[in-house]
Amino acid sequence: MIGFGLFALVKIAVSVLFVVALSIIAERAGPRVAGVISGYPMGAAITLFFIGVEIGPDFAARSAVFTAAGLSATVAFVAGYLVGLGWARNRGRAAAIGISVSTALAAYGGASWLLTRLSIGAGGAALIAAASIALATWAFRAIADAPIIDRNRLRFRVTLIRAAFAAVVILTITTAAKVVGPRWAGIFSAFPSTVLPLLVIIQFTYRPDHVRTIIKNVPRGLQSLLVYVLIVTATYDTIGVAWGTVLGYAAATVYLLALEYSRRLKWQARSKGLKKRSGTHSQDSGA
Repeated sequence: MIGFGLFALVKIAVSVLFVVALSIIAERAGPRVAGVISGYPMGAAITLFFIGVEIGPDFAARSAVFTAAGLSATVAFVAGYLVGLGWARNRGRAAAIGISVSTALAAYGGASWLLTRLSIGAGGAALIAAASIALATWAFRAIADAPIIDRNRLRFRVTLIRAAFAAVVILTITTAAKVVGPRWAGIFSAFPSTVLPLLVIIQFTYRPDHVRTIIKNVPRGLQSLLVYVLIVTATYDTIGVAWGTVLGYAAATVYLLALEYSRRLKWQARSKGLKKRSGTHSQDSGA
């Protein structure tokens, strides 16, 4: 009993420290970066790690297959939140948040239920996740990035509440994993335990446009989470939970940095192209 309580405290401590650190980085960097980092391996990674430690690497590896597929439910979640923002237009702040969260959870629940009806292997899970992420990236492309100009410094207490929420979700999933089995444990591991409180806090503190900016960029971050989960699926049962986690984080981080570097190069090329066209237009006007 003492061992179980101590292990639960370790889970909570790791979850809180991890989420608080990344939350502070994300919020200071702005909504776009917050959206990307929200998709970075956090809640799902911690959940799979503790499932691997408590139940076994094989169980965690099988759960990770469904975590990969479950990323499509996360995509459904943010899409549902986006729909809720539209439905909640001109409503009071509390009502708007309630509508947005309700539509997001309904979309997540429906997608999760559908996934449990499918016979999924690692390849199928990767395909489902990649297709849903690509579709969301395309569908959200027209959303304009809205920077936060008048930044209300979010209190540490608010960030801690978000981290505590994530810790409760992680603790619940890892505790119930033996009962629900690897399928549901894996799908629940993909639950957006850090994204949900982030969206609620930003919606409460700032404007819906800032929430939309985060949602637009979540699929980009989910690509790194998909890389992480696939690495975990392939390595937990061969090289162990600890090294599989390290390798997963290394691969996810390198992938995300490469993705952001590619985005910056495209942005610079586009800016140069606009300046060049502007200069040509000025010369033509002068002539």
